[in-house]
Amino acid sequence: MTRLDAGGLRFNVERLGGGGPHSGTAVAGRETVVLIHGIATDNLTSYYFTVAPEFAAAGYEVVMYDQRGHGRTTRPPHGYGIEHFSGDLALLLDELGITGPVHLVGNSFGGTVALDFALHHPGRVASVLMVESEPPTDAWAQKMSGLLAGSAYQLHDERTLPWIEETYGRHEARLVRWSMRLLHGTSIAEDIAASRIPDEAAWRALDVPVLAMYGANSDLAEMADWLCELLPRCRTHTVDGHGHSVLVGTPETVGPLLLDWVREGHKELRAGVPSS
Repeated sequence: MTRLDAGGLRFNVERLGGGGPHSGTAVAGRETVVLIHGIATDNLTSYYFTVAPEFAAAGYEVVMYDQRGHGRTTRPPHGYGIEHFSGDLALLLDELGITGPVHLVGNSFGGTVALDFALHHPGRVASVLMVESEPPTDAWAQKMSGLLAGSAYQLHDERTLPWIEETYGRHEARLVRWSMRLLHGTSIAEDIAASRIPDEAAWRALDVPVLAMYGANSDLAEMADWLCELLPRCRTHTVDGHGHSVLVGTPETVGPLLLDWVREGHKELRAGVPSS
C-alpha cells in the first residue's frame, strides 16, 4: 500500500507486477494496466481479489487506487463531478511517473471515468475496457444523481443496515457503512448531476479502442448496439447468466477476456478491423 499526494488529496494506491507493489516507477518495456473501481460501495479491493493478480502474473504493471471519497483516500466535502475523477487519474499517472499509453479497466462508474479520461487525454490511453459501464451523458448524470440521492435517503432508515448484514453478510454491510459517509457527508449526488458532459460529436471522434462488457441479465446490456454506433472503435461482449456484478460474480470468465483484449483485441481495432 502506498499513500500518494495529488491535487490536494491523499490517495491510497496499490501496484502489482513489473514495478512491485511499492515501486515508484514503471519497468521499461512493460505495459501498464490501471484498474478503476465503481462508486459508493466499491474500492480497489474489488480488483485485488479478482483480475489484478492475473494481469500482474501475465507481466503487466498493474495500478489500483481508491478514488476520491472512497476506501482509504481523502473524502473532500465537494468536488465529485466526472471531471474531478478523471482529473485525479491524470494527476496520479503524473505522480507515478507513468508517461506511456495505459490500458484502463473500469468497473461500473469506473468505466465511465475511464471513457471520460480517454476522451480528454487520448494520447495517454492504449485502450479502454469497461465492465457494466456507460459514457457520461446528460441521461447518465441525472440517473446516477437520482440513484445516489435515493440511496442516501434509504440509508437514513435505521433498519437498513441490520437488514443488509443479515441478508448479504458483514462485508457488504461494512461497505455500505463506508458509503454512508460519502453519501451523507459530501455533495456527490449534486456534483454528479452537474458534471461536465461532452457532446455526441466528441464521442463519435474518439480514436481509442474500447471493449464494453455486460452481464446478459443487466439493464445496461441493451446499450451495447448503441455504444458501437456511438464509438467508432468499440467492441462489446455479453456474459450469460450474470447481471451488474459480473466482475465479482465470475472473475474466472471476465479475467481471461480482459487479458486477451489487452494482449491482442485492441490491436485488431487499431489495425482497422471493424467493431462487432
